[in-house]
Amino acid sequence: MGRCMVGARAAGAGSNTLPIGSIYSSASVNPRLREVGIFNTTSTALTVALCRLSTTGTQGAGLTEQAADATGNAPSVSGFNTHTVAPTLVDLGYRASIGAAIGAGVIWTFGGDIGITCAVGTTNGLGIYIPNGTGQVVDFYFLWDE
Repeated sequence: MGRCMVGARAAGAGSNTLPIGSIYSSASVNPRLREVGIFNTTSTALTVALCRLSTTGTQGAGLTEQAADATGNAPSVSGFNTHTVAPTLVDLGYRASIGAAIGAGVIWTFGGDIGITCAVGTTNGLGIYIPNGTGQVVDFYFLWDE
């Protein structure tokens, strides 16, 4: 099993329907999410949450995923920047209030055998969204096994 990662500065502020960033399964490989980091780039507080996605909506720009082991296989899971059309999302219960300071943030880690997963298939993913209030541009990253 390879460990992979992707990260970016969000292209938009996101909302309660538009993920700030996401990763999606391939047709044959799904991610086992191990860590997510989200950091404020503004001086306005915000609330972030983790969600499971079952449609793509319109994903933002594709990101460049990397394998942690430079000699390993290229990642199969795809990362995307801020969505512009809402996917179908289900809140996973992970929430954090991020303070009104540049660099304030949260890192969620998921150990154990499974981590957090989504189903195999290119319309299935995991994302970060704004469950309430006004979104802000953030820096984010995902770390997963596949």
